[in-house]
Amino acid sequence: MAILTYEMAVERNPGKVSGEWIFRDTRVPISALFENLKDGVSINEFLEWFQGVKREQVIAVLDHEIEELKKAA
Repeated sequence: MAILTYEMAVERNPGKVSGEWIFRDTRVPISALFENLKDGVSINEFLEWFQGVKREQVIAVLDHEIEELKKAA
């Protein structure tokens, strides 16, 4: 399994999804991941529902957020 960096996993473009951060090469907002996780959805279910998103992208986003939280502590 290839390890993606956060920068490789996401993108932001004013012409896509109103400039929201999205999973690269999709129109799926990063916020959709966190909203679904908050509602109790598993990563596997999220990937089934948003088939353009790759597991490696989800892991890169979660790893990035963990590191950001550690910095803020």
